[in-house]
Amino acid sequence: MPTPQQLDRVLREVDAAADPLVEFTATLVRIPTVNPPGDHYADCASVIGDRLTTLGFEVEQIEATGRPEHTPAHPRVNVVGRREGRTARPLLHLNGHFDVVPAGEGWTVDPFAGVVRDGRLYGRGSADMKAGLAAAIYAADAVRRAGVDLTGTLEVSGTVDEESGGMAGVAWLAEHGRLAASRTDFVIIPEPFGVDRICLGHRGVYWFDVVTHGRTAHGSMPFLGESAIDAMSRVLDAVRDELTPLLSTRVTAMPVVPAGARRPSINVNGLFGGQGDAVGQTPCVADRCLATFDRRFLIEEGFDATRAEVVALLERAAARDPGFQYDLVDRLVVHPVQAAADAPLVTAIEAAVVEVTGDSASRVASPGTYDQKHVARLAGVEQCVAYGPGTLELAHQPDEYCAVDDLIAATKVMALAIVRLVG
Repeated sequence: MPTPQQLDRVLREVDAAADPLVEFTATLVRIPTVNPPGDHYADCASVIGDRLTTLGFEVEQIEATGRPEHTPAHPRVNVVGRREGRTARPLLHLNGHFDVVPAGEGWTVDPFAGVVRDGRLYGRGSADMKAGLAAAIYAADAVRRAGVDLTGTLEVSGTVDEESGGMAGVAWLAEHGRLAASRTDFVIIPEPFGVDRICLGHRGVYWFDVVTHGRTAHGSMPFLGESAIDAMSRVLDAVRDELTPLLSTRVTAMPVVPAGARRPSINVNGLFGGQGDAVGQTPCVADRCLATFDRRFLIEEGFDATRAEVVALLERAAARDPGFQYDLVDRLVVHPVQAAADAPLVTAIEAAVVEVTGDSASRVASPGTYDQKHVARLAGVEQCVAYGPGTLELAHQPDEYCAVDDLIAATKVMALAIVRLVG
């Protein structure tokens, strides 16, 4: 077990590096790694790799060869730093993605300027999750500078494409054995859940398309055709009047935040019908209509029952209207995951939160998914949680920011957790 003197030295080293930590976070924010399409990934991987090398890590830059997203114009480059202790195991892996969603409208500051103002670091990706990635790197460095020897091994990675599913990032590392239960014991993903919250897992996702079919006719004689849009309206009515009320009766035992997300949900993400496009139209009855649905399901529901419920709804619509024709197309399935609340990884972070903040940590679960899905299901590492600085509700918002005090505090928590797990 670490001594109180060792823990104190680690905390002092985080404070001593506060300015470089903030500046490095701002440097990452200034690299517009926007996904889609995946801009400046190689530049950001180089910056991260150079900093890891400077701080004493052995560094690899790993391209996601074979993935269709990995192109000469937009290469998918991941970076992994490794610091070995006296033994290869236990191995703690700290992982953060460095891609960010597009800035969007409504900003009052430059989204890629990395501005620090009134104790906040502003910018797209500041909270989600370049602050967390920087915190992980500087937490590891604080342990080194405090002179704490590693019994096990420590890795820090910066990966791509989390915002679009992570297939060229964490999933690629897992599929190629770079992140695997055979070599990895613990994984911390510093997503922005806050200094006093540990995220154990997330709900499931089922994205699907419903396509309804009709028969085209001249727009001046619609009675000669069958409108696929009218058919889709019956689907939307059934989702609103039949499925949504049913979902509102279910509540998960997972500690999902915010409270409204403890119930399953369904949302129409997109809708298109007819033969026109965004700038024009044709004088015809719509013979095709497509709706994309986002169904978030609970661990208690499971995917098979979730999909069967959608099929049953569509079949009821078909039974009411013999002319109703549809296709159901699966787009994405992510199963729920949840780490054990009493796992050594969780208790180590909880102890560190108390040490740093004086308050106990809350165990929560995420309404949306993140790369824990790949760590758990592809790499097979059960002890994986999310813990990092920032406010979840600010992710993907205009004027996204991370409080500097939270950045420093979360770095301290991760540093103490490193000591307890592999120090």
